[in-house]
Amino acid sequence: MTELNRLRPGDLRPAPVVLLPVAALATGLLAGVYLDWAHTVMPALRTTGDRTFVAAQHALDAAILTPLFLLLFLGAPAATGAAAVLARSRPGRRLPALVLVAFGLHLAAFLITVAVHEPLNLVVRAGGAPGQATDPAVLRAAFDEARWAGWHVVRTVLTVTAFGCLLRALVVAGRSPGGSRR
Repeated sequence: MTELNRLRPGDLRPAPVVLLPVAALATGLLAGVYLDWAHTVMPALRTTGDRTFVAAQHALDAAILTPLFLLLFLGAPAATGAAAVLARSRPGRRLPALVLVAFGLHLAAFLITVAVHEPLNLVVRAGGAPGQATDPAVLRAAFDEARWAGWHVVRTVLTVTAFGCLLRALVVAGRSPGGSRR
């Protein structure tokens, strides 16, 4: 008989059963997107000429703003925050602390996006459609590629660390009273 067959309706708690895995999954997917940009996209763009860089950055910026990305970008911190609130009702201190740390890391990554990345992305958007920029070198310099990439690495590390905290929280939730592993 599996552990789930032995659970009674009163044993199920929203944080570990629903929100915590959702938060971990969304955070892991978001971390993967960030890691890909840090490891592949930005280093590849660094090797291109100004016109190619501006056109590619413009296209990538437009392509990433999809409902799926926005769901991950906003949903991962929201699910983590909700899980942190609900985890406070769980016995022990490790689970709430891990989820709260993950939420704080999400908030820091979000603030970096708002304070650093979005203003720089707006520079490329304001430059117009690819091929219309009068001087791609000026637009690329205004974008400040090194600043964007450097802060992106910080945002990536924060999100990967949040993912690690949530994975550990899943293990702790499974071992604590009321968890799925007894």
